[in-house]
Amino acid sequence: MSAPLPQQPVRLAGERVVLRAFGPADEADLVAAFADPQVRAWNPGPDDPAGVASYVAGRNDWSAADHASWAVADASDRLVGSVSLHKVDLDQGHAEIGYWTAPWARRRGYAVAAVLTATRWAVTDLGLHRVHLFHAVENLGSCAVARAAGFLLEGTLRQSYRYADGAYHDEHLHAVLAEDLAAFGS
Repeated sequence: MSAPLPQQPVRLAGERVVLRAFGPADEADLVAAFADPQVRAWNPGPDDPAGVASYVAGRNDWSAADHASWAVADASDRLVGSVSLHKVDLDQGHAEIGYWTAPWARRRGYAVAAVLTATRWAVTDLGLHRVHLFHAVENLGSCAVARAAGFLLEGTLRQSYRYADGAYHDEHLHAVLAEDLAAFGS
């Protein structure tokens, strides 16, 4: 049986990262991250301060009980990315996870640590059975994060999602089960 989602972000400490609520100090970094071509291609966000403020408010409001979103921060508390559980279905015990990494923080293991921390929380605190993710086949960085976090490749969905470029892209489906996390060294 799954536990209810909290109404607002809970702070989680992971290996080398902290998952926390977004704050006003993150807003300039969010504008810069959303201007990055890689972030814009796969996870577009607002590109102006008003849009970022709305984004922050939405990510910090968990009251609909359908998502859990965090700012990913490094040891100095600087924003290095984001991780979210989307489409949380407590009845079925599953959710989709998504993530992005700021350009100044790539290839340092932050995304893997954030995905593992959020997934472990979903399994341990919410009681979820399965967490899955989708990424465009061309997004090799996202595939590497998924694999490093123990998410198994389950297949390819043909032309399953229209990304920011307006084209439908094939996507990989990766997933992890609660029992996989235990085997992966949670």
